[in-house]
Amino acid sequence: MNDNLRRRFHRRKRVLLQRIDKKKGKTHTPMIRPLRAKYELANKVEAISCGGIGMIMQLVQQFGLRKHINQSAPVFKLHAPYDEADHVLNIALNLLAGGTCLEHLEHRRTDQAYLDALGAERIPDPTTAGDFCRRFDGFKLLLLMQGINAARKKVWKQQSDAFFEQATIEADGTMVETCGEKKEGVGINYKGQWGYHPLVVTLAETKELLYLANRSGNRPSGEGSSFYFDRAIELCRSAGFRKILLRGDTDFSSTQHLDRWDAQGVRFVFGYDANKTLTAIADSLDESAWKPLRRQRSTSKNPRAKRPNYKEQIVVENGYENKKLRAESYAEFPYQPGNCKRPYRMVAVRKNIDVTTGQQFLFSTEKYFFYISNEPKQEKQSRELIGDGNHRCDQENTISQLKASHALTAPLDSLESNWAYMLFASLAWTLKLWSGLMVRVKGNPGQKKARKRLRDRVIKMEFSTFLTSLIQIPAQVIRSSRQLKLRILTYRLGVENLFTLSDHIAMPLRT
Repeated sequence: MNDNLRRRFHRRKRVLLQRIDKKKGKTHTPMIRPLRAKYELANKVEAISCGGIGMIMQLVQQFGLRKHINQSAPVFKLHAPYDEADHVLNIALNLLAGGTCLEHLEHRRTDQAYLDALGAERIPDPTTAGDFCRRFDGFKLLLLMQGINAARKKVWKQQSDAFFEQATIEADGTMVETCGEKKEGVGINYKGQWGYHPLVVTLAETKELLYLANRSGNRPSGEGSSFYFDRAIELCRSAGFRKILLRGDTDFSSTQHLDRWDAQGVRFVFGYDANKTLTAIADSLDESAWKPLRRQRSTSKNPRAKRPNYKEQIVVENGYENKKLRAESYAEFPYQPGNCKRPYRMVAVRKNIDVTTGQQFLFSTEKYFFYISNEPKQEKQSRELIGDGNHRCDQENTISQLKASHALTAPLDSLESNWAYMLFASLAWTLKLWSGLMVRVKGNPGQKKARKRLRDRVIKMEFSTFLTSLIQIPAQVIRSSRQLKLRILTYRLGVENLFTLSDHIAMPLRT
């Protein structure tokens, strides 16, 4: 950002802060006063509401994403006129521009300013986009994921050495509901929900989606997970991560693969079913083997006051059965699953629960949770393994953001076509994360602190917040034969972040 632009930013920021200052301009007149509106059509000026899309296009160009998509999964014999990357990026950019479904592509393709911002003569319509998704099968989609991951490794290569300390790979299934009756591959789960049950494999450190596999709605969460775990291990190992950790709930503790992963030097922490054998072992442990488990609490100097628990009040008033956690403790013992040739660490968590109805105490009960791991004791204590197992719950936030971005939806008519759509649409979430990862934490101490704060904020930012603060910014589109300019038409707090991201993305890449 040059000095002239920086001065203009500060001037506009000062005017805005004066306008929103609560101490100034106190009057008794209404703040929102409708004015008479008159519409006109501009003669030459073109503008878009998603000015931040130019920064996304910089990412696509910088990492050669188009080339990786076209080379990894060629499905066309002839490009007339669209190639594979045109279709894939068309669906992802639609969500980044504020669209929520395939039909919104019709608005994008008839917006001349949007087409100019993408540098496109035209883009596929909704029907053509749906037909493209139907050209894919599971093998071609796997190749496409490998192609996207090839570009992902270029993004990772720009990170500092500390980034490669550990890669935590997590997997979980999620339900994508649909009301359609003529969608091939749908199923009904134990909750009575109709739809698909995709497997989502993510990287915990960056919240990136590494692999996605669509399945029928009645399939178990862990089905096929070991295959995608292996692919993710290969990806992270080839990228240079020094330690790889697998995490998952009880459905992902594939005991037939534990010895193989252990021999490869891969660490794992999985939840384990509380079967009769493990429960009997836990019951037989001496009481001295159990240690109290104290969860970490907030260490804020000014903790917020606790508000009343209104749900609890309703449960008590209506005499519903209520389960209250009284205490937690944990113990560890070696355990060798039937499919394994060696024992592993098994950590048991015992929860003491009081059951009441209304204000009347009924009885106390115990419930066990188990975690299996091959982490060495000298590196991680039992308490830390429990923390690792519980931290996997953060993946639910990543999955919820994939749903909030409208990537995990089923608008088409078959399992594999919906799989393709989910994969293409999830690229919007990936591009959002890559824009944050490209912020280089360097400079003087003040700059390092500010850039690290921006980097972490963009990575952790909800998808809707990312669109509102960094993408949905009105901009004038000025296109010439050699370059494209996006002139921001309004100033608001945070616009500087868009310029910072754009500057960092444009920096030369490490090779």
